[in-house]
Amino acid sequence: MKKLTMVGASLLLSATMLLSAIADEITMWTMEEQPDRMARQQQIATDFNAATGHTVNVVAVTEKDIATRTTAAFAAGELPDVLNHTVQHLLPFAEAGILDSGAATDVVDELGTNTFASGPLNMAKSDGEIVSVPTDGWTQLVVYRSDLFADAGLNPPKTFADIEAAIEALHNPPSMYGFVAATKIDETYMMQLIEHISLAAGYSPVNADGSVNEDTKALKTVLSFYKTIADASPQGDLYWKQSRELYLGGRAAMIIWSPSLLDELGGLRDSAPVTINNDPTTKELARNTGFVTVFAGPGNDAGAAYADVRYLGITADANTDVAAEFVKFVVSKGYGDWLGMAPEGKFPVRMGKSGGDSTYEKLWASLDVGVDRKEPLANIYPKKVIDDIVAGLSVGDRWGVSDGQLATASKMVNARVMSQVIRKYIDGEISLDDAAAEIVAKHKAL
Repeated sequence: MKKLTMVGASLLLSATMLLSAIADEITMWTMEEQPDRMARQQQIATDFNAATGHTVNVVAVTEKDIATRTTAAFAAGELPDVLNHTVQHLLPFAEAGILDSGAATDVVDELGTNTFASGPLNMAKSDGEIVSVPTDGWTQLVVYRSDLFADAGLNPPKTFADIEAAIEALHNPPSMYGFVAATKIDETYMMQLIEHISLAAGYSPVNADGSVNEDTKALKTVLSFYKTIADASPQGDLYWKQSRELYLGGRAAMIIWSPSLLDELGGLRDSAPVTINNDPTTKELARNTGFVTVFAGPGNDAGAAYADVRYLGITADANTDVAAEFVKFVVSKGYGDWLGMAPEGKFPVRMGKSGGDSTYEKLWASLDVGVDRKEPLANIYPKKVIDDIVAGLSVGDRWGVSDGQLATASKMVNARVMSQVIRKYIDGEISLDDAAAEIVAKHKAL
């Protein structure tokens, strides 16, 4: 018996030494730097270590610094193995040689292309390859008072015409504003609304060849519509704060917002209370709210959805095999922890373990959302609402994506030319024609 025990101990020691010999250590840079989110990512790393023996160092990098730090690390040959980044960085990082497109493509192929939402994959394509693996995202929503729409016999706000009709019927300030549009030009929120409306109208400021779009017909449609929703809004410099407060207070018929509003509508956050009655935890507003992910403008009947997607890239300096293994782990066994960092703003981009499977979507709907109180989204919203919101990612889009001009379009977004000129137009400082001409000229000057 003692001999067998010694043999067993010897085998165990050998196995441990072998695991130690093949175990590697990799580093992931993450923009998810809040303490509770870091804890979840550390848990994923711990679980990955238990399953594989490999160690993952999770390093927080502020989102606004990710581009400069990554570029500097690339020049020094000190890139992390795995890089968490936004959709805006996809093509610039890939074109610079920072991302290993072949490795990312292999990961997606192995997991199954048909298990991912098509929109986030299409955004990540370059020269037939997937340059980075999508992990989560959200689609901007037209949020509206479905009870008021029903009472007035209005169609859901799926088109410019629907929204204009609803404004005509429901705008009654100061008790009810037909819309609350962004007018503060130095806030990212205004450019998000402009890009969403532009996509719906079939307008992009950049052509397929990378040149500036000088055709102003669709651009004027965007400008005119933006003035319509701005005219139905309160006076002043408006951004996400006012639109949220007015909607939660029952004084806005429609807003455009990210899905981070979902938990607040359910009365789960004290810093953003529902104030339609004396109960800040009420779910009445959530029950009386509808959501539209895809809406259409004149000349673009199919409409569009504005999507923001996050990715895990395998870098050019990576321990490729281990980095790929970790990325696969994140969007499979670790997916609940990853999405659980903020389910209201992290929709699953991988629906299930195989084509047609919805395991991960169901898992996401069961995750707790909220800050001061927590509940699963499935307790607050009907399944059809949840399905519709998640489905928006399949058709999610951004300027320049379909033509491989995302990098050029991103420069136009960051310059905020359209925010600045639209504000002058809605304030009556310039005409529609002059506004369109100024936007084209300033984009050409970038």
